[in-house]
Amino acid sequence: MFSSRENAAKLSIAAVSLLILLKVVASILTGSISIRADAVHSAIDLVGVVVGYIGIRISGKPPDERHAFGHGKAENIASAIIAGLIFVAAGAIVYEAVKRLIVGGAIELITVGIYVTVAAIAVNVIISWYALRIARSTDSLALEATARDMFADVLSSCAVLVGLILVKLTGISILDPIVALLVAIIIVRTAYLTMKKSFGGLMDTKLPPAEEDEIISCIMEHGGQLVSFHELRTRKAGSQRYIDLHLVMPKNASVEEAHIMCDHLEQDIECRLQCTSVTIHVEPCSIECDQCYVSCHLRKRSP
Repeated sequence: MFSSRENAAKLSIAAVSLLILLKVVASILTGSISIRADAVHSAIDLVGVVVGYIGIRISGKPPDERHAFGHGKAENIASAIIAGLIFVAAGAIVYEAVKRLIVGGAIELITVGIYVTVAAIAVNVIISWYALRIARSTDSLALEATARDMFADVLSSCAVLVGLILVKLTGISILDPIVALLVAIIIVRTAYLTMKKSFGGLMDTKLPPAEEDEIISCIMEHGGQLVSFHELRTRKAGSQRYIDLHLVMPKNASVEEAHIMCDHLEQDIECRLQCTSVTIHVEPCSIECDQCYVSCHLRKRSP
């Protein structure tokens, strides 16, 4: 039921909404600044999940007159926005923690806070793991950003839990805002990684080496039918990969033979790399038969 990226995003929205409610109630009951900081993080998570869902919906639209290459980069934009929101969450937590260090304050009903935090961790672990699994199977950058944001929430909740337990054992309330500051550091790291990956797609960074090796392998498997290739260029927009290259065919190959070869290569590459669009420019060889291994009529007549 929730195997699609859209449904996984909807499930994430519901889960994060529940977490916000739990954390807000717990922060009011206990007066814990770290739980409040965690609630702020979850609130920004919710905005991020909604943005990610919108990005996923837009990226799934087919190409149109204004967007001939589709809407894939909507996921990159959504992911960058989510990363920005994570930075905002870190700033809000730092502000609250520093204020508590200066003003001070006691924590009440610590046991309640511990139970709520444990429940929040359990929910977040399950949903973030599931969202990440779906993101990888569908190659969704926006859903991956959402999953990473939720996992950052898991780490921050774990830090909050440790802080509450220490406060309960030692009675030292200042440990609570100190833990909140540690939570902020964790969140900033997650934001940086998410932002870096988002901008890679917006700047048309080439595909990973492993994927380019797959493309080259597909071409080289037909070494007896084509002469060579060059000008290989790759990029990615959301989950959609774009590949273009120049293919050198024997000079005496017919248009039909060249067309069949291009179709075969496109299908082979698309089978290995999902969501791929391949564009091939065909060029004739320069009749340097002594450097060519292709079996063709020109080579047979060469001395």
